[in-house]
Amino acid sequence: MKIKHPCVLLFCLLLFSPSFVTAQESVDLSIGLGRASLDSTGYGIYDSTSPYAFQSCILGSGDQSCKATPSLDGLFLGFSGTVMLSEYFGIGAQFNFQPTKDDYGPLEYRQTFYDFNAIFAPLNRDRVVFELQGGLGGAKTGFSYTQTSCVGTAVCSTYTDSVGNSNHFQLHAGAGLKLFLTDNIFVQPQFDLHYVPNFTDQFGGNTVPRGSIFIGFRQAVN
Repeated sequence: MKIKHPCVLLFCLLLFSPSFVTAQESVDLSIGLGRASLDSTGYGIYDSTSPYAFQSCILGSGDQSCKATPSLDGLFLGFSGTVMLSEYFGIGAQFNFQPTKDDYGPLEYRQTFYDFNAIFAPLNRDRVVFELQGGLGGAKTGFSYTQTSCVGTAVCSTYTDSVGNSNHFQLHAGAGLKLFLTDNIFVQPQFDLHYVPNFTDQFGGNTVPRGSIFIGFRQAVN
């Protein structure tokens, strides 16, 4: 299996190395749902019926083949892992993506954010932990096109082709409050901010706010 992101491999090797395991205070794993929002670019894309198919266009020109590009406003599924090296300091990683595709003019798209973070927990009690996160990662926008072809009226088939990905570097900052329901189970409301240079190629800004709520499990190590 090919590892596309070397940072993922480095994080896994560090996480499971014997010397690292003995230094851990606790390990948290969680899954959650959230929503991100960002304005659209205000531009459009020609659909497949136009001689300029899939090229940029200006809305309001009266050309019915010019389809508006969307704002970023959808449900995100997230996975998060945290390793606390001491009571107050740790490292972590997050992976958040849209589980379903949304329309992007005549195309479809799926947005993904992933990041690797340093963690500071200024408040760390038995039932309440407040975390601040800061790190870096990437943002990936995957585009595809779905079309249907028929042979007469008897047989029709629908297929989806990938038309490419747009990948950007990102900086990440976040704040979350872990509320423990038991010694091991917690819920975590969290606010994240992604700064993605050149994200204006796809949407109407470079700064993406995202709110989420996670449910997770903590395993104490020492």
